[in-house]
Amino acid sequence: MRPSSSPSDGLLGGLSGTPDVDAELSDPAVLQAMLDAEAALARAVADAGIMPAPAAEAIAARCRAERYDPGALGRAADATGNPVVALVGELTAAVPEHHRAWVHFGATSQDVLDTALALVAVRALGPLLRHLDTAVDAAAQLADVHRDTVMVARTLGQQAAPTTFGLRAAGWLTGLAEARDRLRQAGVAQPAQLGGAVGTLAAYGPDGADVAERFAAHLGLPPSPLPWHTRRQPWLDLATALGGLLVAAGKVALDVGLLAQNEIAEVAEGGVGRGGSSAMPHKRNPVDSVLVTAATRRGPGLVATVFAAAVQEHERAAGAWHAEWEPLLDLLHVTGGAAARCARMLVGLRVDPRRMRANLDATGGVLLAEAVAARLTPAVGRRAAHDLVTRAAAAPSFRAALLADPEVRAHLSDTEIAEALDPHRWLGSAGRFVDRALVAVRGADG
Repeated sequence: MRPSSSPSDGLLGGLSGTPDVDAELSDPAVLQAMLDAEAALARAVADAGIMPAPAAEAIAARCRAERYDPGALGRAADATGNPVVALVGELTAAVPEHHRAWVHFGATSQDVLDTALALVAVRALGPLLRHLDTAVDAAAQLADVHRDTVMVARTLGQQAAPTTFGLRAAGWLTGLAEARDRLRQAGVAQPAQLGGAVGTLAAYGPDGADVAERFAAHLGLPPSPLPWHTRRQPWLDLATALGGLLVAAGKVALDVGLLAQNEIAEVAEGGVGRGGSSAMPHKRNPVDSVLVTAATRRGPGLVATVFAAAVQEHERAAGAWHAEWEPLLDLLHVTGGAAARCARMLVGLRVDPRRMRANLDATGGVLLAEAVAARLTPAVGRRAAHDLVTRAAAAPSFRAALLADPEVRAHLSDTEIAEALDPHRWLGSAGRFVDRALVAVRGADG
């Protein structure tokens, strides 16, 4: 399967993953999941009265990953196209001779590997979702604390109008929380796979459906109404949810990276000793932002591969099934790393409200042009108000131009102009939106 024992091993793997998630994706972990499937299969067949119970326990007792060499199994897989055949051979040899006929009874390689990958995904989602919970909590804290902290909103890369950092954080919060919901749903829906050679479970006679349900129950996975050998919706749902999380985390990372630019300097990543440069001692790079962004660039290709492999022929696929395994593991790997780094980034984020206000004030009030036009519109009409404000906005000082324009002064007093140029008066429903986001997430968590 993978060349290293863990995706975080090696020179570069630790930059894209995180140890607790990657521990569930390692070669030993995948191997143990395969053996868990074999043990559950034996017990399910015994439960149905097809296999002697002592045979099932003898098989299960030898389903421990430390007994087998993942590297050797991987090398042997080249001869059969998957590692299950070699594993079944070694497991059979390890079982007492009088029980060997029952090893892997009634199953096919795809049953074991699909079920193992479902187990791996569920197990990896445990720590991944814990990182995501931390990120959601941190985003909620930022939204709450900075509910009324005014800042510049930027559209098409340009300064646009006032908003609040609380609303920006509430957007992060909502994206992450929605991605978490979808990922939880995809995780709990990962089913066991048991169909036998062609999806009929003929080896079990009329008891096949019962064996499949018992098999799933032993593994703690939901049963499937029928085998999904060439119906790959569980993987599509998982890949889509993981890709959605990468997008949500990537939005946070992109915003943080832009807001941390020296010319803006409204936020900065925390962490002592992080962000150094090999060439420029003065630099403090937004490392977590950079690495999460890197993960978001890898995600679409991995998701696309899972989807490209999903249209499969007849009862068992030739090549498309094989194309799924590593992209799924890679997707869990990079998404786990992105979730952990997004959480660290948000927990340690340093926010500078004074710099936000300074950037807002630097344009001399021109960002409130829409607010001034709104005050003029009842008196002169929308088009005339727009033209008056456009003319004032072209002057070196927007405020001074408004105060000096007789047409503006004919309709707006000094106090009304000052009120129109107060960013706190032009925030619309920003505060209510923050409150809604917090209630939605905290209510769901509570």
